[in-house]
Amino acid sequence: MNSTELQKNFEMFEDDDDKIAYLLELGKNLPPYPTDKKTSEYKIYGCSSNVWIYTEKINDKYQFYFDSDALIVKGLLFIIYTLVNGKTLSEIRSLSLGKLFEEIGLKPLLSNQRQVGLSAIISQIENLN
Repeated sequence: MNSTELQKNFEMFEDDDDKIAYLLELGKNLPPYPTDKKTSEYKIYGCSSNVWIYTEKINDKYQFYFDSDALIVKGLLFIIYTLVNGKTLSEIRSLSLGKLFEEIGLKPLLSNQRQVGLSAIISQIENLN
Protein backbone atom coordinates (compact mmCIF):
# COMPACT_ATOMS: atom_id res chain seq x y z
CA MET A 1 0.00 0.00 0.00
CA ASN A 2 1.38 3.43 -0.89
CA SER A 3 0.36 6.90 0.28
CA THR A 4 -2.05 7.42 -2.64
CA GLU A 5 -3.86 4.16 -1.88
CA LEU A 6 -4.05 5.06 1.81
CA GLN A 7 -5.53 8.43 1.01
CA LYS A 8 -8.14 6.87 -1.29
CA ASN A 9 -9.04 4.27 1.33
CA PHE A 10 -9.61 6.89 4.01
CA GLU A 11 -11.54 9.16 1.61
CA MET A 12 -14.14 6.39 1.27
CA PHE A 13 -15.26 7.12 4.83
CA GLU A 14 -17.30 10.25 5.45
CA ASP A 15 -17.78 9.51 9.13
CA ASP A 16 -14.83 10.01 11.49
CA ASP A 17 -15.89 6.96 13.52
CA ASP A 18 -15.59 4.85 10.36
CA LYS A 19 -12.06 6.19 9.78
CA ILE A 20 -11.10 5.23 13.33
CA ALA A 21 -12.67 1.78 12.92
CA TYR A 22 -10.65 1.27 9.73
CA LEU A 23 -7.50 2.43 11.53
CA LEU A 24 -8.14 -0.13 14.28
CA GLU A 25 -8.54 -2.85 11.64
CA LEU A 26 -5.26 -1.86 10.01
CA GLY A 27 -3.51 -2.17 13.36
CA LYS A 28 -4.41 -5.85 13.51
CA ASN A 29 -2.14 -6.41 10.49
CA LEU A 30 1.01 -5.11 12.17
CA PRO A 31 3.69 -7.83 11.97
CA PRO A 32 4.87 -9.30 15.29
CA TYR A 33 7.47 -7.40 17.28
CA PRO A 34 10.52 -9.25 18.66
CA THR A 35 9.80 -9.71 22.37
CA ASP A 36 13.48 -9.39 23.31
CA LYS A 37 13.47 -5.86 21.84
CA LYS A 38 10.63 -4.61 24.04
CA THR A 39 13.04 -2.69 26.23
CA SER A 40 13.56 0.95 27.20
CA GLU A 41 16.26 1.20 24.52
CA TYR A 42 13.62 0.89 21.79
CA LYS A 43 10.76 2.66 23.55
CA ILE A 44 9.51 5.95 22.12
CA TYR A 45 8.89 8.56 24.77
CA GLY A 46 6.31 11.30 24.37
CA CYS A 47 3.47 8.92 23.50
CA SER A 48 0.46 8.50 25.75
CA SER A 49 0.78 4.74 25.27
CA ASN A 50 3.77 2.42 25.14
CA VAL A 51 5.43 2.33 21.72
CA TRP A 52 8.53 0.45 20.62
CA ILE A 53 10.45 0.75 17.36
CA TYR A 54 13.27 -1.55 16.38
CA THR A 55 15.10 -1.27 13.05
CA GLU A 56 17.63 -3.35 11.19
CA LYS A 57 19.62 -2.11 8.23
CA ILE A 58 20.13 -4.77 5.59
CA ASN A 59 21.93 -3.82 2.36
CA ASP A 60 21.08 -0.11 2.77
CA LYS A 61 17.39 -0.90 3.33
CA TYR A 62 15.61 -0.70 6.65
CA GLN A 63 13.50 -3.42 8.21
CA PHE A 64 11.11 -2.00 10.80
CA TYR A 65 9.39 -3.60 13.75
CA PHE A 66 6.72 -1.67 15.64
CA ASP A 67 4.50 -2.36 18.61
CA SER A 68 2.17 -0.53 20.97
CA ASP A 69 -0.22 -1.42 23.74
CA ALA A 70 -2.90 0.82 22.18
CA LEU A 71 -4.92 -0.38 19.20
CA ILE A 72 -5.29 3.05 17.62
CA VAL A 73 -1.52 3.53 17.76
CA LYS A 74 -1.00 0.11 16.20
CA GLY A 75 -3.09 1.36 13.28
CA LEU A 76 -0.91 4.44 12.92
CA LEU A 77 2.19 2.26 13.15
CA PHE A 78 0.85 -0.07 10.47
CA ILE A 79 0.42 2.87 8.11
CA ILE A 80 3.99 3.96 8.78
CA TYR A 81 5.22 0.39 8.43
CA THR A 82 3.65 -0.04 4.99
CA LEU A 83 5.32 3.14 3.79
CA VAL A 84 8.83 2.80 5.22
CA ASN A 85 9.60 -0.90 5.53
CA GLY A 86 12.21 -2.13 3.06
CA LYS A 87 13.12 1.39 1.95
CA THR A 88 16.46 3.18 1.85
CA LEU A 89 17.11 6.19 4.07
CA SER A 90 16.67 8.63 1.17
CA GLU A 91 13.36 6.99 0.22
CA ILE A 92 12.15 7.23 3.81
CA ARG A 93 13.12 10.88 4.14
CA SER A 94 11.30 11.76 0.92
CA LEU A 95 7.93 10.54 2.25
CA SER A 96 6.81 13.52 4.40
CA LEU A 97 5.08 11.22 6.88
CA GLY A 98 3.65 14.04 9.01
CA LYS A 99 1.99 15.62 5.99
CA LEU A 100 0.53 12.27 4.97
CA PHE A 101 -1.46 11.95 8.20
CA GLU A 102 -2.95 15.39 7.56
CA GLU A 103 -3.78 14.51 3.95
CA ILE A 104 -5.62 11.32 4.85
CA GLY A 105 -7.60 13.20 7.51
CA LEU A 106 -6.35 11.33 10.57
CA LYS A 107 -4.34 13.98 12.37
CA PRO A 108 -7.39 16.06 13.43
CA LEU A 109 -9.00 12.91 14.84
CA LEU A 110 -6.12 12.32 17.26
CA SER A 111 -5.89 13.82 20.72
CA ASN A 112 -3.11 16.33 21.33
CA GLN A 113 -1.14 13.68 23.24
CA ARG A 114 -1.50 11.19 20.35
CA GLN A 115 -0.35 13.88 17.92
CA VAL A 116 2.72 14.50 20.08
CA GLY A 117 3.39 10.77 20.14
CA LEU A 118 2.94 10.46 16.38
CA SER A 119 5.41 13.31 15.89
CA ALA A 120 7.91 11.53 18.16
CA ILE A 121 7.53 8.32 16.15
CA ILE A 122 7.97 10.13 12.84
CA SER A 123 10.97 12.04 14.17
CA GLN A 124 12.62 8.80 15.30
CA ILE A 125 12.21 7.35 11.80
CA GLU A 126 13.30 10.48 9.93
CA ASN A 127 16.44 10.74 12.08
CA LEU A 128 17.81 7.30 11.25
CA ASN A 129 21.46 7.14 10.27
